[in-house]
Amino acid sequence: MPTVQEVRKLLEERGAVLLAHNYQRPEVQDAAHFVGDSLELSLKAAEVDAKIVVFAGVDFMAEQAAFLNPEKVVLHPEPLSRCPMAAMLTPEVVKEYKEKYPGAPLVVYVNSLAEVKAMADYVVTSANAVALVSQLDADTILFGPDRHLAEYVAERTGKSVVPLPELGHCPVHLAITPSDVERAKREHPAARVLAHPECVRAVRAMADFVGSTSQMVRAARELGAREYVVATEVGLLHRLAKLGVEAYPASPYAVCPDMKKITLESVARAVLEGREVVRVDPKIAEKARRAVERAFELLGVSAPWRRS
Repeated sequence: MPTVQEVRKLLEERGAVLLAHNYQRPEVQDAAHFVGDSLELSLKAAEVDAKIVVFAGVDFMAEQAAFLNPEKVVLHPEPLSRCPMAAMLTPEVVKEYKEKYPGAPLVVYVNSLAEVKAMADYVVTSANAVALVSQLDADTILFGPDRHLAEYVAERTGKSVVPLPELGHCPVHLAITPSDVERAKREHPAARVLAHPECVRAVRAMADFVGSTSQMVRAARELGAREYVVATEVGLLHRLAKLGVEAYPASPYAVCPDMKKITLESVARAVLEGREVVRVDPKIAEKARRAVERAFELLGVSAPWRRS
């Protein structure tokens, strides 16, 4: 198994940049040039000079980095690292709901595959979903694939947000229960609770702050507590620890096996062999990119790849 230093040296020799999601193994995060959430990293890929981008994350993340940065070579170290929630929303399901709710805008969570993003009106993150939906001139919104995030958006906007599919979810966040949070709070009574909106409503209701992984990182700095209980995948704890934040998992079992499939060895192999190149059909890529851009435009933000 190569060391962090060896992987960094290899990346530099090959002119490659390593992007790692907050849920990656600690050593993969340590080897990365940038650590963050999925869209944040895709945008970072647009800003760096490197022509080779190694994306340590699940399939939809690497795919997104590829269609947002068509001039770069994007490598996904482990093709079997896939998001089960993203796989729950297929083009067939989208067509079914569009026929059932004609005229309703389709807002797709970034945790979805490119072919689904290509069918969307807007692509959002857990960080900006509420802001975007609140600005839509429609009372009924189609939202997929996470029903808990859809529920959270409905609570915050007062709109009718229809989840598609009906039971779409993240298995890791679904497994975090109120009793987990209660136990963690008993063990750390002074801790504030940070929760991801993919958690169930009862867990979100127990949180002092609800937000995306990057928003939770910022909140941990700004809330000023000595300790935090974190209701999300345990990989975020490593990043918080490196920032000097004392944090504990709501559940030590909140582990995404697909995220953990990527290792330093698979990163090194991808760089050395130049295999596992992520390719997206150009027509799908263009439509998916436009759905992301429309969200940026509605929120008054300039997409990095459109900036002169």
